[in-house]
Amino acid sequence: MKLIAPIVFLLTLLVAGLLGFLWWNSATAAPGTSSEEVRFTITRGSSAETIGKNLKEAGLIRDTFALKIYLQSKGLVAKLPPGQFKIAKNLKLPELVSVLLKGPVELWVTIPEGLRREQYPEIFAAGLELSPADATSFEEEFLLATENLEGFLYPDTYLFPPNVTAEQVISVLRNTFDKKFTPTQEELDAVGLTLDEAVTLASIIERETRNASERPTVVGVYLNRLGADWPLQADATIQYVTGDSEDWWKTPTTAQKEVNSFYNTYKYPGLPPAPIANPSLTSLEAVINPEDTDFWFYLHDPDGVIHFAQTLEEHNLNVQRYLR
Repeated sequence: MKLIAPIVFLLTLLVAGLLGFLWWNSATAAPGTSSEEVRFTITRGSSAETIGKNLKEAGLIRDTFALKIYLQSKGLVAKLPPGQFKIAKNLKLPELVSVLLKGPVELWVTIPEGLRREQYPEIFAAGLELSPADATSFEEEFLLATENLEGFLYPDTYLFPPNVTAEQVISVLRNTFDKKFTPTQEELDAVGLTLDEAVTLASIIERETRNASERPTVVGVYLNRLGADWPLQADATIQYVTGDSEDWWKTPTTAQKEVNSFYNTYKYPGLPPAPIANPSLTSLEAVINPEDTDFWFYLHDPDGVIHFAQTLEEHNLNVQRYLR
């Protein structure tokens, strides 16, 4: 009788081990026999659990728990890179993980809203993991080809192959702009602007405002000024003139507001010759959907809250109240 308990225990271990072995072989086996590659995307910041769920739904793995165990045992939970991959359905789980670890066929690149074109190459160099030499080449090609495209290089999150050229990137950015912003001629006529002028005003709005809710009103302020042939007096236009690679958007000094440039909206009335940045869709839409307002002035207090005024006297009071 004393031998029965150990024997039963050993048999239980053997059976459990056999069942575990059989389960593991099944769970990590290829989910199919097709060698056809399908596209699979890992978004930036995705957890291993989310990746496993998406792989299962795409028919690329048999069992999400098996993936979790495999990644944890290998110390790979946080090492799956974001991007887009091409994966065949006939890969065993270790083979699939190996494909993911080799890196994506396309990489995520996020362009923040409100940047000028000179800021784009550094973002692409980092996102595409370019070597210093390739980064320099990309920057030269990008800046040369976008000389007249400021404002039309749509800021968004994109997937690009690592070997994409600057010319191909520019084509995608410009085409995306054309798809996203499609004002009718009637909408442009209603605000008295051409498409280029609307984009120029939107670029100023992007740099001058803190959130989407205030943009239609600020557009109304600027349209009032344009209609009266007042100078816009937008600090962002001075920043565009005086910015450099050390600081593209430095706070303008009083002396810099006298700089002789047609982009200087303190010195010259009307819109500057071209956009000063690449605006978001909310800024673009605010321009063609402005608020009809009696305000002619505005400022932001140190907390970022905007304060409007109808007269110069009211504006000066706001300056004293919020900025002194």
